[in-house]
Amino acid sequence: MALIEIKDLEKIYNSTSVPVHAINDINLTIKKSEFTAIVGPSGSGKTTLLNIIGGLDKPSRGSVSIDGVNIATMASAEMVNYRLHHIGFVFQAYNLIPVLTAKENVEFIMLLQNIPKKDRERRAIELLESVGLGDRINSRPSQLSGGQQQRVAVARALASHPNFVLADEPTANLDSISAESLLDLMEELNRKYGMTFIFSTHDQKVMKRARRIVTLEDGKVSRDESIPESRK
Repeated sequence: MALIEIKDLEKIYNSTSVPVHAINDINLTIKKSEFTAIVGPSGSGKTTLLNIIGGLDKPSRGSVSIDGVNIATMASAEMVNYRLHHIGFVFQAYNLIPVLTAKENVEFIMLLQNIPKKDRERRAIELLESVGLGDRINSRPSQLSGGQQQRVAVARALASHPNFVLADEPTANLDSISAESLLDLMEELNRKYGMTFIFSTHDQKVMKRARRIVTLEDGKVSRDESIPESRK
């Protein structure tokens, strides 16, 4: 069953004298429980595509349907509310709130959802324990390593029970050991719970774990390959 269906997608930026076609007529379907990497050279449109799928940017043309709902036509306020309840994000820069503890950072999304305090505290602790940080729930970001901060970011992304998680270069600021550990965690969440992950990445470590690789060139899909388990 299709989780995300992208049709005739186009994104043109007109901020310069020459219009830039960041995305050019992309058609793509992503099913539930996929572990997909979107790859390609800098400027190929990876982050733009991820931002449009996540409702952080609007397409110039085309549709992006999530479970049959076309988010491309949503008004801004409606899109903010939809993102809050349906889409999880993991960013390269972690984007944790410095003055909040790990638990409070994970709770923050649920606070915006008006989930009762006792329920959000319980879920935040459960999520932090699931990512191996049960002993760091009261630590602030500055007291955590890069790998630990990214694990908090993963826990936060899962807090709202999202339909899927978008991960934009999630290993870029991590050393190789922390990166592999993070990918182990994401693979476990995918295989154990069926959580759908979509990566934008340059990292070969991510590509080796992916079970589908979508390659972009000049804003177009140049290759779309499913990776058999026998090749891993």
